[in-house]
Amino acid sequence: MLIKPCSLHNHNVSLSSELSYSRPFPCQLPPPRRTLNHPKVSVSCSISQVHSYGTVDYERRPMIKWNAIYKKISLIRNPELGSASVLNQWEKDGRKLTKWELCRVVKELRKYKRYKQSLEVYDWMNNRPERFRLSASDAAIQLDLIAKTHGVSSAEEFFLGLPDNFKDMRIYGALMNAYVRAKMREKAESLMDKMREKGYAIHPLPFNVMMTLYMNLNEYDKVDSVVSEMKEKGIRLDIYSYNIWLSSSGSHRSIEKMEEVYEVMKLDRAIHPNWTTFSTMATMYIKKREFKKAEECLRKVEARIIGRDRIPYHYLLSLYGSVGNKEEVYRVWKIYKSVFPSIPNLGYHAMISSLIRSGDIEGAEKIYEEWLPVKSSYDPRIANLLMTWYVKDGKLDNAESIFDHMIEEGGKPNSSTWEILAEGHMAERKISEALSCLNKAFAAEGSKSWRPKPINISTFFRLCEEEADSASKGMF
Repeated sequence: MLIKPCSLHNHNVSLSSELSYSRPFPCQLPPPRRTLNHPKVSVSCSISQVHSYGTVDYERRPMIKWNAIYKKISLIRNPELGSASVLNQWEKDGRKLTKWELCRVVKELRKYKRYKQSLEVYDWMNNRPERFRLSASDAAIQLDLIAKTHGVSSAEEFFLGLPDNFKDMRIYGALMNAYVRAKMREKAESLMDKMREKGYAIHPLPFNVMMTLYMNLNEYDKVDSVVSEMKEKGIRLDIYSYNIWLSSSGSHRSIEKMEEVYEVMKLDRAIHPNWTTFSTMATMYIKKREFKKAEECLRKVEARIIGRDRIPYHYLLSLYGSVGNKEEVYRVWKIYKSVFPSIPNLGYHAMISSLIRSGDIEGAEKIYEEWLPVKSSYDPRIANLLMTWYVKDGKLDNAESIFDHMIEEGGKPNSSTWEILAEGHMAERKISEALSCLNKAFAAEGSKSWRPKPINISTFFRLCEEEADSASKGMF
């Protein structure tokens, strides 16, 4: 199981990612339900991505043609054609597809959050039951994809349509993940009770997921209750349990309580603190402005980077930026670039964000210029970092210049991009321009889960009242 928090304050655990079984189940997965054809519903949440439900039997095989299939699907320009168009053409050309290849394609698509296309691959297999025998782990993956693509209600309908003898701990785990991502506390708690009844809650994973939910809801006392239940039932805390408990203690109680949990953790001989442990502690120390202790933890983070894992470098950049240690930001960046021949957009985002927080806007601009010729695609979130700083500094012209360059480069402004420009126009009391930008923010691609910042709503209304512009107020 992998903890991959989307922010410095969330520890996200995916229950079913750790349930590894490769044996197929004797019953056949039901054909796809109509719920899979519902319009896409965007669910915004902080829970981690589920990368594996145990379908690892294909991992040891060499890369054959799955990579070519993946590229063809990921490069489809017309999303309405769907993954099926690629798969049909592949077989029309006389090349037979295997389940192993298709599952490997799904894994790669999910890795890059292409959930709709992943689900379409499974739909294609479901429509050929005589060729593809799908297991409970496949059903768990489909449930996860349905929740992310069509929403929790569709995932529930899929769950109810599965045979009872097909619903093992992976299926329940996938549904629980969906509830936790959507912060549906009552449904998650009810499902946890069912898992207790069925004997599925005998290891730390489901408890970790519930602790993640309570963390995301700021119900820190319930995190302590889950820890107590685990101890009472003799369920040993794993590294993820301790990391969540550390974060909860630091957020809710005090640094002293967090340090007490860390001492308990050190006494557990089965536990070896990892880089996430120390990045969590560093985050809490930074919140309390104990920068010396934070930097001690960051040195421990760096000492625990194993293999070719990029994520710790992103955390190091972000946290050193929060400390304001520009020298360390540049040092880590230099090491990062020496280890990896190419840096993804996320790495550049972490670096530019850190430099801006450190007050080094010139350095941030240089890294932005460095990113442009090597970028894999134009990520508007990187431009948004500079635009935000320019607007806050009263330099709307600079922000608009970055915006124009984004359009020239083929980038697509997102809702936040337009909101940043709206903030700049409101600062200059340009109501009609601000309203136009806000309208475009609501119409931007992926805006279903976006909402303007409350401060911007109140600022716009106040500006309309001061300028006696009731028409713009009513229009907004």
